[in-house]
Amino acid sequence: MSRSNATRSETDGRPSVGPARVSQLVAALACDRPLEPPRIIALSGTAEVWIGRAPPDAPPGVRALSFPDDRMSALHARLRRVLGRWVVEDAGSKNGVRVQGTLQRRAVLSPGDSIECGQTFLVFEEHAATDPLPPLPPGAAELGCQSVHPDVLAAWSALARVAPTRVPVMLQGETGTGKELAARALHVWSGRSGPFVAVNCGALPEQLAESELFGVRRGAFTGAVEDRPGLVRASSGGTLLLDEVGELPMGLQVKLLRVLQENEVQPVGAAQPVRVDLRVVTATHRDLSARVDEGLFRADLYARLTGLEVELPPLRDRRADLGLLVPALLRRAGAPPQVRFSREAARALFRWTWPHNVRELEKALSLAVALAGEGRIELAHLPEPVRAAPEPLPDPLGERASRPLSEADVTRRTELIALLREHRGNVSAVARQMGVARMQIQRWCRRFHLDPASFRAA
Repeated sequence: MSRSNATRSETDGRPSVGPARVSQLVAALACDRPLEPPRIIALSGTAEVWIGRAPPDAPPGVRALSFPDDRMSALHARLRRVLGRWVVEDAGSKNGVRVQGTLQRRAVLSPGDSIECGQTFLVFEEHAATDPLPPLPPGAAELGCQSVHPDVLAAWSALARVAPTRVPVMLQGETGTGKELAARALHVWSGRSGPFVAVNCGALPEQLAESELFGVRRGAFTGAVEDRPGLVRASSGGTLLLDEVGELPMGLQVKLLRVLQENEVQPVGAAQPVRVDLRVVTATHRDLSARVDEGLFRADLYARLTGLEVELPPLRDRRADLGLLVPALLRRAGAPPQVRFSREAARALFRWTWPHNVRELEKALSLAVALAGEGRIELAHLPEPVRAAPEPLPDPLGERASRPLSEADVTRRTELIALLREHRGNVSAVARQMGVARMQIQRWCRRFHLDPASFRAA
């Protein structure tokens, strides 16, 4: 059955045109209990929500949420659905309500906004409704494959489905978003008995890159004192991750293409090739299709490597996942069971943009645990860039402040909106007309806060 684009307003019952939206609150972090798992509260079907330590009995249509937080007022904040947007209001609390780290009497919420009530940090999320995803294989959480963000969950689900096949997989995303973690999970789910071998193509020494990848026979050149199988042969029967594959020199791209075509590798100095059983996964933070257009990456190799394309969103676009990541990374860092955060330190975690993503978060929490010892994690225990992040300017209109766009960004956003309207939200069609990769259109949509699905009924 197809999903209708006509939905009913959660406040007045009138039909509204546009794709169905799913809203939720994630209680991501309690300062005195940061090891607890997050609490996910679905907002669908609710017109108003009361938040507090002991909110009064709610009338019909209002949902009351209580939290064991002695810094919260009995009734601390209200969330209301107004003209299709969720609005948070201070209900006369003693300690106030902060949105994105700034005290607010009233604020219109955007997806990813943090709401601080007492010493509890909640994240508001909203996304297009999708069909339920199939369950992930057992042990997915232990592999790190957990999220409350629909795009991440869809990525894990797609990887699990193609893992037993030979479909090529290309992982895209910024540094530190978890591309190697995703490749390791795919290897486990594939059931292949061989090893998982990860190669950082950008770190291969230029003079030795060929022998490192494809192996070398003893005596092939000065210094080759023994036979070496190379990383490709070492991964035979398992999974080979070519990280930052866009950094491969053109000469090695030719040789890699032959390996993939023939399922055999010829070591440097060898007379005969050697058969290999390969499953190759690639990862990159670059737009490989653009590099193909620039003549920096072979089109035939790109076609060979491209099957399932998965983009892992940056941490700043999935702040609700801090509720899953912080407890896991605290435990990995050896935090004591009684670990706590000051409100200022927790606020900094939600305010910082994490340009290096999960990898940066892990290092920040490891430092904080080491400096705090058995005590409370304070703002001073976090790295200087995290604790020095500027607070957003107060917005008297209750809308989240945003960085002004450059003239080039304004032009690109205007063009993107026009094409999304013309193609009714078809991202692939827009990408073809603009001459860029589909992933690039998705990046621009996130950057400019555009939802392609909202153009389908335009």
